[in-house]
Amino acid sequence: MIKTFIRLCFFLAALQANQLWAQGWPTGSPEALGISSERLQRLRDGMAAYAASGQLAGGVTLVARRGQLVFLEAFGSRDIEAASPMQTDSIFRIASHTKAVVSVAAMILQEQGLLHINQPVSRYLPEFANTSVAVAEPGGGYHIEPANRQITIRDLLTHTAGVSYGSGPASALWQEAGIQGWYMAHHNEPIRETVRRIASLPFDGHPGERWIYGYSTDILGAVVEVASGQPLDQFLQEQIFTPLLMNDTHFYLPANKTDRLAAVYSATAKGLTRAPEGSSMQSQGQYTASDRQSLSGGAGLLSTASDYSRFLQMLLNGGELDGQRLLSPKTVELMTANHTGELANFYAGNGFGLGFSIRRDLGSQGTPGSVGEFSWLGAYHSIYWVDPEEELVVVYLSQLIPADSIDDHVKLRNLIYQAVIE
Repeated sequence: MIKTFIRLCFFLAALQANQLWAQGWPTGSPEALGISSERLQRLRDGMAAYAASGQLAGGVTLVARRGQLVFLEAFGSRDIEAASPMQTDSIFRIASHTKAVVSVAAMILQEQGLLHINQPVSRYLPEFANTSVAVAEPGGGYHIEPANRQITIRDLLTHTAGVSYGSGPASALWQEAGIQGWYMAHHNEPIRETVRRIASLPFDGHPGERWIYGYSTDILGAVVEVASGQPLDQFLQEQIFTPLLMNDTHFYLPANKTDRLAAVYSATAKGLTRAPEGSSMQSQGQYTASDRQSLSGGAGLLSTASDYSRFLQMLLNGGELDGQRLLSPKTVELMTANHTGELANFYAGNGFGLGFSIRRDLGSQGTPGSVGEFSWLGAYHSIYWVDPEEELVVVYLSQLIPADSIDDHVKLRNLIYQAVIE
């Protein structure tokens, strides 16, 4: 029975992939694009095995090369309990993939002359004029001191503003304020108000001194709202989603699309467990609640593999897709340069640009890719990367949190590059 269901999932996914190829992305034969069809079967089988073995409910994998789609397939289940197979147009919580989108929004505003990334954040959000830092003391505890300078917009883009997700020395104050962790969909207030409260809390480092991952891009979203004079969702819709035909990308899902939202699962010692309903970082989340106002620029969007790959292809193309130019090539060049020196040391050989990680050294990680590749991860176990040297765009979406020790991200990378034959 289970094997029959899995075969049905694969059949329906392949059928829908063919339909989407005809309607959206231009496509060509893999061999014409330097990809081996035979070796793509290894990718297909490798991803399917994670669902068949019960390590993942399912997912969607998309690979594009030289501006054409060469692989778009779903595997496993969108919702195990509902016996609903994953589809290539299933919608996922993309969490920190949101950061690249909001970073592009800030660069659009720079090109429009409405901000400059070296300006202090306080020019748009006055409460950031005098921020503070909690400094841990050797014997325990901490003291609070004024920040050594004002935070700039570029600090937000590069995660060098000193702002964590409320986990630093003064974590108790952040907890008391109700601001901890990347999940913000349950906040029933505009992001501008949340960010105003963030400014009053002590941060974890002085601006420019350390790479600290946290609320920087949520703050950036508030800057975008003030600089543009529009709510963040409206600005993104008009300036990015509509021009790129990203019709399934939202902060909160319209009612007519909720049946396409993939369910969240957790990896446990007993196997996959469906995440509970509710408002936590390891729940289904309130992404279908129509009355919510929190537009989290750091982790709030939902999208599809096809939508997000169009966004990435625009960046690979130097800011343009299908005749719609969002950015100039020089702006994309600036975004994909390393801005952090040696500060961003979360992966050996990586730096950080304006919104995503930048690969600086091919040999430091033991995985295939190219110098200049830019990428990032999402909390629900999704990943994307763009390899300009190979003209490659990859989007892999799943919904697993926590993900424990699953090795699908590494295998995905190996199986994609082994299929590149020229």
